[in-house]
Amino acid sequence: MRLFKTLIFSCLLFATVASAAGSGGLNAPEHIDKPYVILVSIDGLGRLARARADTPTLDRLAAEGVEARSMQPVWPTLTFPNHYAIATGLYPHEHGIVGNSYPDGERQGWYTLKNREAVQDPRWYSGEPVWVSAEKAGIVSAAYFFVGTEAPIQGIRPTYSYLFDNSVPAATRVEQALAWLDMPAEKRPHFIALYFEHVDDASHWYGPTANKTAAVVAEIDGHLQTLIDGIDALPFADDVYVIVVSDHGQSKYFAPDDPYVLDEHVDIGDARVVQGGNYVKLFYEEPDAAAIEAVIATINRTWCCGKAYARRDAPSHWRVADDDRYPDVIVQADGGHAVMTDDSYRGQLSTGAHGWPPVFNAMGATFIAHGPRLPRGERIGEIHVTDVYPLMLEILGLPLPEGHVVESRVLLDLLK
Repeated sequence: MRLFKTLIFSCLLFATVASAAGSGGLNAPEHIDKPYVILVSIDGLGRLARARADTPTLDRLAAEGVEARSMQPVWPTLTFPNHYAIATGLYPHEHGIVGNSYPDGERQGWYTLKNREAVQDPRWYSGEPVWVSAEKAGIVSAAYFFVGTEAPIQGIRPTYSYLFDNSVPAATRVEQALAWLDMPAEKRPHFIALYFEHVDDASHWYGPTANKTAAVVAEIDGHLQTLIDGIDALPFADDVYVIVVSDHGQSKYFAPDDPYVLDEHVDIGDARVVQGGNYVKLFYEEPDAAAIEAVIATINRTWCCGKAYARRDAPSHWRVADDDRYPDVIVQADGGHAVMTDDSYRGQLSTGAHGWPPVFNAMGATFIAHGPRLPRGERIGEIHVTDVYPLMLEILGLPLPEGHVVESRVLLDLLK
């Protein structure tokens, strides 16, 4: 217990200011007896990585709860857009985080996931994430790392939270979550987010089906078991929901030695480039419509394993808006294939990757949910990352934000 108290104290020091605009660090009386939602994100955990690993905890949660065959991510299938889609129930063009690196609408500044100043700037974030909905209603929330929790969105951050630091052991994160649940009822968070980047890292380094990746998946499953054991010991264990998600899956490149290299076919001019091995995004300071059309036409004529789009012509299910946060040219490789601007990028290709179209099976994410109002042993088909948000609000007894439209009730209809 001493460790728990120490962890809580350090977190309180960090979060006191943030909590003032929300719940104030106290649950309103009408919420004291509300259920608890623990949202666990295992970044990059798709079907390929899990299939090779020993995951008794995930298997138990699925056997005693609900598991989706797959959860389709939003485009782009990257970490920040999808985590914030899970948190808000919105697509990137609505919630604002349209990539891991992109400009503002006037292209005067750039958001990048490694830029601490940008990540903590609320102007980049739209929508209302679940912790903001909770705090506004007088429900204490907490997060041990989750996209969006470092910024005071609508002037509100979780009562308890940390700035991302990948040196923090997974065990420490779990210990803190259990410490939060051990707090007095009036201060105890009813929403807790936990984030683990380890599987995503291993999948990039070794590939999603590698033995080393399977070992990391098993390790995280073990930490999840510690969390479940701690929850099972709580006097209010029957009021706790555990929702395990990932933001996307991972795949190997089919032919990493044979990428499509733009410079061998087109002149991209003075475009600012954002690329990830399976996509290239071109941002022009002063776009020339004719030149852009020529670049797109040449790529599509000379490439068999992907396609280039002007943003207004992107596939409708990607929900790409015609605004300057999005690139002028989107070059998207088909599942498993590689694309880059020049041959120098070849050495940066990771063994495993994500960023392919959402419909590529390997990009499918994980969804498992366990709790008192959910059926036992229920297997459902493919859902979407935006389906998780209304489920969490319903469990917490919170209304949807004004204007929010639920496109699918597949998870809501499971609740007893």
